[in-house]
Amino acid sequence: MLLALDVGNTNTVIGVFEGKTLLQHWRLSTRREGTRDEYAILIKGLFDFSGLDSRQVSAVIISSVVPPLQGPLEEMAQHYFRVDPMIVGPGIKTGMPILYESPRDVGADRIVNAVAAFEAFGGPCIVVDLGTATTFDAISPRGEYMGGAICPGIGISSEALFQHAAKLPRVDITQPKVIIGKNTVGSMQAGIFYGYLSLVEGVVARMRAELGGRATVIATGGLAQLLLTGSTAVDHVDPLLTLTGLRILFERNQ
Repeated sequence: MLLALDVGNTNTVIGVFEGKTLLQHWRLSTRREGTRDEYAILIKGLFDFSGLDSRQVSAVIISSVVPPLQGPLEEMAQHYFRVDPMIVGPGIKTGMPILYESPRDVGADRIVNAVAAFEAFGGPCIVVDLGTATTFDAISPRGEYMGGAICPGIGISSEALFQHAAKLPRVDITQPKVIIGKNTVGSMQAGIFYGYLSLVEGVVARMRAELGGRATVIATGGLAQLLLTGSTAVDHVDPLLTLTGLRILFERNQ
């Protein structure tokens, strides 16, 4: 079995593959102070609850945008699973030319998403990943990573409004039925949700124009299902796109 870990700033997504089949997956809060032993206990517990045998793990692949966790997770794989993990980063074979000015500056998760999206849908395509930051990544018709855009995620945008406006409360991110709010909470939720939806649709429209007017748009990330289901800008919502990309990269490096 292949153990795949996608470590983001807010959440860590863990998946277990048998060949191309995703047997199980979990989404956890990222703990920057976690040790190799704590992560091993956590993963072992998830396997046990799901009826999986952690002793069957024969390979590990890690994509992380949290540098302090890379060392503990590598040590966990070596000590508990007896394998040297594959780390997504410089030197790994992606099968995708990177047209960024400095390819090393592209986040590992963005490349993983781009590989998975092009494999599934071809190009041109655009990946929208709604995480701590929201990233937009463009892939050419020939499967080249062209670059993209980065903006604050909806969660930290909402939190910033609460932190910097003394009379405004912290609110849940949810889709209100109307855009014209009748109270403070409703007005905030309308502005956050529909304002962010408009941001995403606007950036996608501009990217599509630069790509020649057509491109398949795939949304992923923890809030993709809530925010973008039914959006006219999005063709597919796949919360597990990154895990699929990790499996593909692992296969390409065998």
